[in-house]
Amino acid sequence: MGKNLVFVPECHSTNNLALQLCQQRATSDGTIIITSNQTAGRGQRGNTWYVEPGKNFTFSCILKPTFLAIKDQFHLNIIASIAIHDYLIEKTNETIRIKWPNDVMVNDKKIAGILIENQIQGNSFSSCVVGIGLNMNQESFIIDTAISLFQLNHQVCDLEVELESLLHKLEARYLQLKSGKQNTLLADYLNVMYRRNELHTFVSNDLSFEGTIVGLDDLGRLKISTQNGERVFGMKEIQYQSLRSVSSKTETSGDL
Repeated sequence: MGKNLVFVPECHSTNNLALQLCQQRATSDGTIIITSNQTAGRGQRGNTWYVEPGKNFTFSCILKPTFLAIKDQFHLNIIASIAIHDYLIEKTNETIRIKWPNDVMVNDKKIAGILIENQIQGNSFSSCVVGIGLNMNQESFIIDTAISLFQLNHQVCDLEVELESLLHKLEARYLQLKSGKQNTLLADYLNVMYRRNELHTFVSNDLSFEGTIVGLDDLGRLKISTQNGERVFGMKEIQYQSLRSVSSKTETSGDL
């Protein structure tokens, strides 16, 4: 990871740039596209990732998971989010949780987000772009649902040094996936899953309901146990009810 690193001082979106590179020329597995200032970072449900220039990680990693079945593509979300978790638990004593499908949370606030975009050729992946936004040295945010590593430990990180450490974690998890250890990865993911085995309120089709996250199905969809039985949801089919507001939309503003 990162042996081939492309740095641009500023760009609209590292994911967009990575996708363009994949289409224009051959790229190696583990190529990193990183910027100090991402001006139009994209995210789930069309949200925007707002960060202060030069203070955080905003980068994309190009992978070539030709060994992975298309139906198992959610395992790419799993390795990316667990890798960030692996990195953060060495930097803070706070509890780190992975919020399905691909956010990383500390004290119910978002510290990192992931956006994965796949390019498929025939029955296999031609490339995969894993976009990562991780709040590092930023001291304050325009929304109260975000948090940074600096706010947790009050220390300024050397981003160049920390990038190497983070990429080491990502490579280790990617190699686990490549060696067929999907069950181990899934178990590690479920073990630190946000709100798992807890009764909470969710929103689907503008209707609120109570349920308990019990895990994932074979396609990586969220399984929730309700009083009417178990329900399964895809990425854009459900929202978490915010703990701070009756409006779930408040919680998702600023998502990567």
